Amino acid sequence: MSENAPSLFEPDEVGRPLADRLRPQSLEEVVGQDHLLGADAPIGRMVAEHRLVSMVLWGPPGCGKTTIARLLAERADLVFAPLSATFSGVAELRKVFQAAGKRREIGQGTMLFVDEIHRFNRAQQDSFLPYVEDGTIVLVGATTENPSFELNAALLSRCQVFVLRRLDESALVALIDRAEQTTGTPLPLTTEARQALIAMADGDGRYLLNLVEQLQTITDTLDVAGLAQLVQQRAPVYDKSQEGHYNLISALHKSMRGSDPDAALYWLARMLDGGEDPLYIARRLVRFANEDIAIADPQAVHQALAAWDVYERLGSPEGELAIAQAVVYLATAPKSIAVYRGFNAATRLAKRTGSLMPPEHILNAPTKLMKDLGYGKDYEYDPDSPGGFSGADYFPEGVEREKLYRPTGNGYERIIGEHVAEWDRLRRQNRADPEA
Repeated sequence: MSENAPSLFEPDEVGRPLADRLRPQSLEEVVGQDHLLGADAPIGRMVAEHRLVSMVLWGPPGCGKTTIARLLAERADLVFAPLSATFSGVAELRKVFQAAGKRREIGQGTMLFVDEIHRFNRAQQDSFLPYVEDGTIVLVGATTENPSFELNAALLSRCQVFVLRRLDESALVALIDRAEQTTGTPLPLTTEARQALIAMADGDGRYLLNLVEQLQTITDTLDVAGLAQLVQQRAPVYDKSQEGHYNLISALHKSMRGSDPDAALYWLARMLDGGEDPLYIARRLVRFANEDIAIADPQAVHQALAAWDVYERLGSPEGELAIAQAVVYLATAPKSIAVYRGFNAATRLAKRTGSLMPPEHILNAPTKLMKDLGYGKDYEYDPDSPGGFSGADYFPEGVEREKLYRPTGNGYERIIGEHVAEWDRLRRQNRADPEA
């Protein structure tokens, strides 16, 4: 340790975590959020213009939401009033609003910072509205969840939403360098282990600094294996019922649709590693097989159903291999949404035409009365027709025939398209010459 380095055991430092001691003292010291804090960025321009509005900071854990809010309050000369939605209720909010009102009377503004603001219910969120509107408080909410899903529209309309990014490698390296310079203690890691430490942090600066503080008590230099033994691998950030859940299943779906088996396997692994229910994934694969592949490869749905069945029989982790096999099959299969589009078009046509009766020639006639009414008259049994096709019209009377199913040239659907084209030709021929 250098002679000029601050001691870790000064009286005012005892018990303070490294992450707290290294908390930035100015907005310029915040790493990884230049897209918001830079001179030409949205928050940076607000600060330069001395114009601070209520906002929601949305980002993953450890990206600097609380720090940015505190520094903004200092820069704007506002009293910083922090609350956690996890531990606070209406009584605490009322006290904050009353105190802010008294400060306003003497010309002092208040920034109300609400951590995990999405945990407040609708009534609690509504309680902010009059105080935000009349300027009693500048509200800064922090959340790890998508504000579109978790916050009231009325509150969102009065706040600007800023998206904070997970810290990238350069930002995490800067934090490590800052920690080493502040403490005067270099990390006892090989170059490879240092890189592994950054990967373990998974974009969370606070978590990284906690690891650094733990490692600074070690005297022996650690390689990757030694680091893994000392530090438990961090669980990936993934909430099975919130934003991460929908983002990753969307990534898996679109990777398969884009015929990219490597990306599809990656997103599958991310979901399983995050604790996603494999049966949920299996159900989505069956839907994908019907929606995005359909008749282009009729075996696709059987592969998806087989994976579902195998997983139910074997469980984890053996059954997950069957899901991976289905993912690769679906990703590499020819794609077609012709059936999907055709069914949607048919649904619109059915709603538009109402409760029309089928044409009489395709109605069954089990009674004499029904036969007398013409049910089943002149019905042509297609298997006995030349070529197995009669060319009869099966749409209800008064409905002009529409082309609902339009086969693509992908996979097996190309063959189906040839059949459909020939049948369309024969129907046109029959309409032109009914006696043919």
